[in-house]
Amino acid sequence: MTTFPSVEDQLDLITKGTAEIIPLEALKERIQQSIKTGTPMRIKAGFDPTAPDLHLGHTVLIRKLRHFQQLGHTVIFLIGDSTALIGDPTGRNVTRKPLTPEQIKANAETYKEQVFKILDPEKTEVRYNSEWLDRLSYYDMVRLLAQFTVSQMLEREDFHKRFDAEQPIALHEMIYPIAQGYDSVALKCDVELGGTDQKFNLMRGRDLQRHFGQPQQIILMNPILEGLDGVQKMSKSLNNAIGIHEPPSEMYGKLMSISDELMWKYWTLLTDLRGSEIAAMQAEVAAGGLHPMQAKKNLAHTITSDFHSREAADGAAEGWAIQFQLRSVSEDVPVVRIAPNAEGLAAGDGSELRMPKLLQLTGLAASAGEATRKLGENAVSVNGEKYSDRAIQLDQLGPRPVLRLGKRAVRIEWEQ
Repeated sequence: MTTFPSVEDQLDLITKGTAEIIPLEALKERIQQSIKTGTPMRIKAGFDPTAPDLHLGHTVLIRKLRHFQQLGHTVIFLIGDSTALIGDPTGRNVTRKPLTPEQIKANAETYKEQVFKILDPEKTEVRYNSEWLDRLSYYDMVRLLAQFTVSQMLEREDFHKRFDAEQPIALHEMIYPIAQGYDSVALKCDVELGGTDQKFNLMRGRDLQRHFGQPQQIILMNPILEGLDGVQKMSKSLNNAIGIHEPPSEMYGKLMSISDELMWKYWTLLTDLRGSEIAAMQAEVAAGGLHPMQAKKNLAHTITSDFHSREAADGAAEGWAIQFQLRSVSEDVPVVRIAPNAEGLAAGDGSELRMPKLLQLTGLAASAGEATRKLGENAVSVNGEKYSDRAIQLDQLGPRPVLRLGKRAVRIEWEQ
């Protein structure tokens, strides 16, 4: 018998970032029943393996599954290998191109690998809707289709627009929401998760559960996550996505590029922080106790750690800081012209320069002795990277290097 947190504690995490719950009172009752009986609720989110890689937009639902998992409920990661043969018509103005069974199988395998970056594999029920949809007879399918009318299907905004625009609607597309609805019957779901654009499909599950005499599932919808542009839905085709397999440095850098306003939505939908914790952080930023840049760094580090590791996130943060420091050095930083063969500067065959003398010639240090001390104190950076050696290769400096000592910086232009 499972012991669950209180209704209030569960709702604090479950409702974080949600757009709509249908109906909320039924969810409260279902939670109370699970506490009373010690029986976990069954929570489902379905994903059609139509592409091999997931991006952060896909993980909004996966993370909400994780929240239910953390609360002790049974979560079902449903791979729509059969529905993928149709293709979800949501948001489409044309019929999707069909995938081959081989493509679907290959994509499904990558999905399983990727979702366990968030979900606990030992506590996750992975199912394929081919288990039941492929077993339906012609008679079974006719009985399912008989529960709905063409006019009901045309109430769907996507179909309605295409009908009015005299754009083709293939009959198999109309089967999609019915097939998705039957998934909930087969799995006896208490709660189904989806985006706000999935409302029509999600409601069909309630319709069919009622027809089959099951308690109707609760619908929990999350908002659509905007991509890096902050305007359109995150999508690889729009080049505004962050893939969960991207290298740590790319993931961290892309997260640092989002707007301060969008940052709070990412905190809400892409992390495990509770709503109260995020609200406290926002208040701290508003009061001036926490700089928005630091809040964004914390976000980028948190998400990068989730999909890679803390060590990888540390390295990505350090690399980004170096690049940011380089970018932040404006072109009007003081420029000094120095000849590489200036007296006392070159060492050996001339390919190496003495750092204390270079710092003195740039004016960053009053003397070679002071420069040597500062190098020993790790107070000198070259092109954004700390530097403490007393000699440096000319090639390492580059054509227009930036030297910094403390808060002062100069750019060197080499005289020929």
